[in-house]
Amino acid sequence: MIRKSGNRFSEKIMLQEKEENMHRQVTGQLVIATHNPGKLAELRELLAPFGIEAISAGELRLREPEETGTTFPANARIKAVAAAKAAKLPAFADDSGLVVDALDGAPGILSARWAGPTKDFDAAMTRIERLLQERGATTPDKRKAHFVSALCVAWPDDLIEEVEARADGTLVWPPRGTAGFGYDPMFMPDGFDRTFGEMTSIEKHGLPPLGLGLSHRARAFVKLAELCLDPR
Repeated sequence: MIRKSGNRFSEKIMLQEKEENMHRQVTGQLVIATHNPGKLAELRELLAPFGIEAISAGELRLREPEETGTTFPANARIKAVAAAKAAKLPAFADDSGLVVDALDGAPGILSARWAGPTKDFDAAMTRIERLLQERGATTPDKRKAHFVSALCVAWPDDLIEEVEARADGTLVWPPRGTAGFGYDPMFMPDGFDRTFGEMTSIEKHGLPPLGLGLSHRARAFVKLAELCLDPR
């Protein structure tokens, strides 16, 4: 009898572990927890092949939560959880930014705040260049940087899926190109001679076979899709 009880206990543990390792698929409506039009456009493009009806936090007039996290994943989680609770729907959030080696990782999680309330990224890029010049970072080997993207999907019942990825490159000056948004015009990804600002949206973050999935957000999205998105 003791042996059988032990077997039943072991089977129960194995079943629990199997359930914990299963990933829930996103279906139907999904809230994109952003008020940033550039980020919203990119995320909608990435979601399009999966047949997801994406609505933005802005369209639902959801309040933007205070981003009190000290890491990209923490802030993505804050935004996704807040939107999921408010909308009572699965919510998808991104927290991303530019990490500059010569600036000790700045602007990092403060990337958007460096552009100020008016989202003046021209001023933010000028600030970065001024700081690089002050530190003597004038050659490509001293101007290394990378973009980070942390993605989070949260459900109203507290289930969460999280991934993170990066894109490495070099900062150029003056900024080049008018495509993309944010710091794209001064970021040249490794292996290319054009900045993200000079690339089309398909080139920058389109997924194969249409694009190369170069951006940090595209690379993170590939990881997330493997966990909880069902390709059509």
